[in-house]
Amino acid sequence: MSEDREVFLRAQGRTFTSFREDEEKEWKGPFYFIQGADPQFGLIKSWAIGESDFGGDEWDEEIRLTDEAVEAINKLCPKPRFFVLCGDLVHSMPGIEWKEAQERDLKTSLCKINPDIPMVFVSGNHDIGNSPTPETIQTFCNNWGDDYFSFWVGGVFFLVLNTQLFFDASKCPEQKENQDRWLAEQLAIAKQRQCQQVIVFQHIPVFLHNPDEDNDYFNLEKSLRQELLEMFHKAGVKAIFSGHYHRNAGGRYKDIDMVVTSAIGCQLGDDQHGLRVVVVTEDKIVHRYYSLDKLKTQGLDKDLMDLIRKE
Repeated sequence: MSEDREVFLRAQGRTFTSFREDEEKEWKGPFYFIQGADPQFGLIKSWAIGESDFGGDEWDEEIRLTDEAVEAINKLCPKPRFFVLCGDLVHSMPGIEWKEAQERDLKTSLCKINPDIPMVFVSGNHDIGNSPTPETIQTFCNNWGDDYFSFWVGGVFFLVLNTQLFFDASKCPEQKENQDRWLAEQLAIAKQRQCQQVIVFQHIPVFLHNPDEDNDYFNLEKSLRQELLEMFHKAGVKAIFSGHYHRNAGGRYKDIDMVVTSAIGCQLGDDQHGLRVVVVTEDKIVHRYYSLDKLKTQGLDKDLMDLIRKE
């Protein structure tokens, strides 16, 4: 695995090394990427037997599903610019005995992806803990790259956030302050540069259905929610893509699309295991959730292909 380690550590120095800003800062035409969430190796069995908090001593089903997701992505033509995985990479929390083995098996599956498709990793609560510490965050960074960073692709500015610092930073206040300061700087850049589009990736949704909904395990606290949404709106953010909910959901705040994508792994609702295809054009962001089977056997729908090929 050591020779493949670099593919998991491309988020360094608060940027993503697969894309150079000087080559990617200008709009070049429509493109697409793939978003997945929550492969969460170990949850399917753990949820089935009612021990869903930390356990997960079997994950053969998640391996099969992730292999299927990789196979579906590899068959796509034209290939996506990148594949982003929005958190909860494995189920075991930091310090739980199965975590290392789950991460090793996930990397084995992900290493099968086309090497020309960079992988972007977002930290989730099971990756760094519900109440992360400097140590759990650093361990994630050592294994998967920076926990927050920004990058450019084709004139579009992308921000990757660590939402556990919004959820509970009581054990790592300095890390929260650092991300808050960095985020303000990045949003100022987005506003000043007048990017073609600004897109945010995170694990916990800002909200599930409505910006005014009650506080929930699956969304961010209401007062912070409003603050973040206004910050994003003023900076020109057009879409926020998240996971965490293990169901598809979402809504709108002014001109921001809040997109909640269901899991590659364990489903907690009626959705099928799947991935989201996101097409970015000059004036809009179009996305569609596909089951793994449909994406693998049928590929992209014609209307999405037409958008991607539009001159």
